[in-house]
Amino acid sequence: MKVCMNVAISGTRNGEPWPSVGGEVVVGDAEGAELCAAGLASPVAEVANAEKKTAPKAEVRAGSKARR
Repeated sequence: MKVCMNVAISGTRNGEPWPSVGGEVVVGDAEGAELCAAGLASPVAEVANAEKKTAPKAEVRAGSKARR
């Protein structure tokens, strides 16, 4: 579960410092639920299989001049 920190927590978690306020961290579901229930963090909605979409390339038609 990914959570966004609402408050600063001193110390470390698994040897790493806790993220600052507004920082995100991935924790287990139970730990995330506890952090959220205590008001220390808020859940972050994760987008499954997010894809970047790009615009299709412009067509170049025969007989047209490229603009510069």
